[in-house]
Amino acid sequence: MPRRTRAVKRAVKLDYKFGDKLVTQFVSCMLRSGKRSTAEGCLYSALEMLEKKSGQDGLEMFHKAVNNVKPVLEVKSRRVGGATYQVPVEVRPNRRTALAIRWINTHAGARSGKSMAEKLAAELLAASNNEGASIKKKEDTHKMAEANKAFAHFKW
Repeated sequence: MPRRTRAVKRAVKLDYKFGDKLVTQFVSCMLRSGKRSTAEGCLYSALEMLEKKSGQDGLEMFHKAVNNVKPVLEVKSRRVGGATYQVPVEVRPNRRTALAIRWINTHAGARSGKSMAEKLAAELLAASNNEGASIKKKEDTHKMAEANKAFAHFKW
């Protein structure tokens, strides 16, 4: 954490195919060893598969899936008088998007399937229908925050 000034958020470049900031963020999260073109190809083919499976626009389904996975609450550990409490806090908008992207990416990789594009398409389809492992992760996070609502007064 800088002492003098706040760190400035850099502007994210728009995706060249769709001109979308969210797609760029998702591709950046998917990167392995700096292979951006591989990650882009994987996401683009997943969006095409999504269009074929659902019959709707792939980019709209992608946005719907990410919005469905975004968490509203999470718990943070606070140490008060020798005890550690899980305190529920609201999630900032940037962090909501980052968590949603990370969860979709992680749970897509854990799915069984042939290629990452197929796994990603399946996870995006499930998330857009409010199903799947990434939606379960969001619900578990909300349940944890709800269960620890009694410690909300430790928020500062």
